[in-house]
Amino acid sequence: MAAADPAEAAAAGGGRAAPVLAVDIGGTKLAAAVVEPGGRVVAYDRVATPNGEGLDAEGLWRTLQGLLDKVHADAGSPALAGVGCGCGGPMTWPAAEVSPLNIPAWRGFPLRERLRDRYPGLPVRVHNDAVCVAIGEHWRGAGRGRSNLLGMVVSTGVGGGLILGGRLVDGASGNAGHIGHVVVEPSGPPCECGGHGCLEAIARGPGLVAWARGEGWRPGGQDVTGVELASDARRGHPVAVAAMRRAGHAIGVAIASATHLCDLDVVAIGGGVSQAGALLFDPVEEAFRAHAWMAFARKTQIVPAALGQTAGLIGAAALVFAADRYWNVRD
Repeated sequence: MAAADPAEAAAAGGGRAAPVLAVDIGGTKLAAAVVEPGGRVVAYDRVATPNGEGLDAEGLWRTLQGLLDKVHADAGSPALAGVGCGCGGPMTWPAAEVSPLNIPAWRGFPLRERLRDRYPGLPVRVHNDAVCVAIGEHWRGAGRGRSNLLGMVVSTGVGGGLILGGRLVDGASGNAGHIGHVVVEPSGPPCECGGHGCLEAIARGPGLVAWARGEGWRPGGQDVTGVELASDARRGHPVAVAAMRRAGHAIGVAIASATHLCDLDVVAIGGGVSQAGALLFDPVEEAFRAHAWMAFARKTQIVPAALGQTAGLIGAAALVFAADRYWNVRD
């Protein structure tokens, strides 16, 4: 078991506990922050994830390295307690050789090793980006003070992380809580995993956009996402509203299954699609109530994630600050 809270050691010459450099790597953006032990973000920046045809693994790494250097400098270049990182999968875990589906430049890229080389002597911890969101929401967000939480991200994909008994559950390969591949409609649409009717196939942003286009939604451009669809739903576009109801129903069914299996206190939902607000959460709650019949399951609260775009960064920092709860690996 990793030692608890190594960040509580004072920074050299300082007397204050050292912060963590936190990283969030996704297909559309690279984000970084310097995070204090209480979870406060003291410096933050983000850049678009380069994905051009000529981009290679080292080019992407240089972009990330430049971002990390800038954010660290913006914070005043403090001594660091460690580096925490969330990255899209799949990845080998905990070694974190990453092959994100939406970052073709990285296939088997040794992300944790490269970060260790860049920050020698510091703990470097990498987990799935959705797991980091769940950790952030449990540590400092919507699940704070609760022992059993499922954190969900509904965006380009659908992912999640699972906290039971106040501790992160990793599973055999680090993928516990990956609710996106719970089957909610066995005869439903094909999923990129090879199955049919997965929650991700129905509720992820690109799937919803494709469904809405097929139903006659005509947005102002071709390169649109679930965020634009959610915006149109808030403005009352009937097809966009129907798309949110379709996603909400699937999410509610999946949560009902998860609550029966895991006896949860709270489910926190974030990601771009969740920006539809009540237009998504009302059908989620409706479907959940229709399928969760055990009394213990019906006590589960379903709430919006509280930390916004910094949830994954705060969760990544907690891999260092609260290692006793969230890092179940001997470094």
